[in-house]
Amino acid sequence: MEKEIGIVGAGSWGIALAYLLRNNGHKVTVWSRRQETVDKLKAYHGNEDKLPGVILDDSVVFTCNMEEAVRNKDLIVLVVPSAHMRETVKLMAPFVDGNDEHQQIIVNCSKGIEEQSLMVMSDVILDEIPGCQVCVMSGPSHAEEVGKGMPTSIVVGAFDKETARLVQNVFMSNVFRVYISPDMLGIEIGAALKNVIALAAGIADGYGLGDNAKAALITRGIAEIGRLGMAMGGKFETFSGLSGIGDLIVTCASMHSRNRRAGILIGQGKSMQEAMDEVKMVVEGVYSAKAARLLAEKYEVEMPIVTAVNQVLFEGKSPAEALNDLMIRDKKIESSNLDW
Repeated sequence: MEKEIGIVGAGSWGIALAYLLRNNGHKVTVWSRRQETVDKLKAYHGNEDKLPGVILDDSVVFTCNMEEAVRNKDLIVLVVPSAHMRETVKLMAPFVDGNDEHQQIIVNCSKGIEEQSLMVMSDVILDEIPGCQVCVMSGPSHAEEVGKGMPTSIVVGAFDKETARLVQNVFMSNVFRVYISPDMLGIEIGAALKNVIALAAGIADGYGLGDNAKAALITRGIAEIGRLGMAMGGKFETFSGLSGIGDLIVTCASMHSRNRRAGILIGQGKSMQEAMDEVKMVVEGVYSAKAARLLAEKYEVEMPIVTAVNQVLFEGKSPAEALNDLMIRDKKIESSNLDW
């Protein structure tokens, strides 16, 4: 069944999802904050700077009018940087319909943790629009490949199965496979923290530490994510799934990953700001790193890789020093749940 969909955010992921959803037969409106950006989108019918080569159908509407993008839509897809989530949702709030007979579904596709409140993005949305119908979508899904129709699998988390099934049906295609899950919190923790580990993996690549070191960072990184996620109430199965180890692998291994690319530049000696300026896109791991460390302290969870990333980003520690500190830590058992 055709749905009216508003996509809030016109970066690479927003355009890739607009391409997917229009191909699935839905009516799509894409919102951007700036009129200049909307004019470029209309001229090119896509985002020539951030997702070149992906041209959207002529029926896709571009606007900087939030009411036009949100009012009366069946689904509202949020794809703005996590640092701008709260201000964007405040702009949306007056136009979101909370009527039980036609309650709009907000699909959050942004990955991050709000530094000030330590909230995941769905909680930020609920904080600004209490009682709204929110769900989350995540997984190994680079926009560059989704926009080319390359095979991709993701997971949708929702509070109830009916909502998850509806979103699954809207997004599912022969190249975009959608699983569903009740563990929204676990999905969001995995989505946010993998960006921090990807920065570490990129730093290792930039410093020339080799494949062994990166494999260790990925493996021990998912252990850290899982420890914190389960302490917060997430489920183990989620961290071994698409939004956990799946998203972590692709973000640590692919040159499409802005977090890995920024990490490579830092490993090569550039400052955090120089790396972010060169990548020219939002590097979510930088914003999530501080929040992850604060959450680790709050829940008394040991996260040495997250700590090391923070020290390199914000405290002037060199990658070499950070690596040495990780390697000479106290001797550990790999899994404390296993009996001798």
